[in-house]
Amino acid sequence: MTSPHLLWLLAGIGGLLILASVLGEILRSRLSPQGENPVIENLNARISAWWVMVILLAIAFLAGKPGVVVLLALASFAALREFLSLTHYNRADHWSLVACFFLVVPLQYYFILIDWYGMYSVFIPVYVFLLLPVVSALHGSTRDFLVRVSEKQWALMVCVYCVSHVPALLYLQIPGFEGRNIILIAYLIFVVQLSDVLQYVWGKLLGRTRVAPTLSPSKTWEGLIGGTLSATAIGTALYWMTPFTPLEAAGMCLLITLMGFFGGLVMSAIKRDRGIKDWGHLIAGHGGFIDRLDSVIFAAPIFFHITRYFWSAT
Repeated sequence: MTSPHLLWLLAGIGGLLILASVLGEILRSRLSPQGENPVIENLNARISAWWVMVILLAIAFLAGKPGVVVLLALASFAALREFLSLTHYNRADHWSLVACFFLVVPLQYYFILIDWYGMYSVFIPVYVFLLLPVVSALHGSTRDFLVRVSEKQWALMVCVYCVSHVPALLYLQIPGFEGRNIILIAYLIFVVQLSDVLQYVWGKLLGRTRVAPTLSPSKTWEGLIGGTLSATAIGTALYWMTPFTPLEAAGMCLLITLMGFFGGLVMSAIKRDRGIKDWGHLIAGHGGFIDRLDSVIFAAPIFFHITRYFWSAT
């Protein structure tokens, strides 16, 4: 499982984090020695959180397929908890909520672990979507029934189904790329998250025109264009560690960075609807798990299915 490409990528990310940490400390010593600058303090909190997340990902990557599946299953569980804590439910939903956490999540990731594509690709959007409302209906409460059911279905789609496509990348059989599928996960997360960072940077430098002022005032067209093109260029330069040609890598990177942006926009709309700033407070400086996963949520299934259709042997 551990390939030289993965080690080089992890080393590169580690180097970037070291550089960011040094710059963060320099900025703190010069501009916020007593913690009086909230921007600098938030930046350093985010860097510290990234250290934790990268270390966890590195451990999972080095542990192989089971480690990655377990880590993403735990992330889905935490994200589902954050999402469902903001939804409508009553006593009639007790057993359907139990099923979401302790039946649907384990089964979806078990199907991933045993590489049962025919099941994990339809388990949630077909079987769970049809049967879960039955559990609530049998308890007889009709108050906000459609809202309650729809929110649980959407939570499972976002937090479990979409996220589970990340470890599913490990099981693709790509000719000439055997034993290196872990690189696809690292590549997906790196490009999408890098796009988020670069969109923020370009937005701060040149941002004037907001994309959706009522949903996310910080997202601008200048930031979107600059961030996606910059991340696409970097992702294209790293094509040599993927099964893609430079042109294919450019197209794939552009697609997943755009999907990442749209995912963040949709999740921002849900947060605004619920009147919250962050999904949770589990990760210092980063909010909750969904705040970190929102870009990957929309990008992962698209990346998986396109790669499977055009590059995988099965």
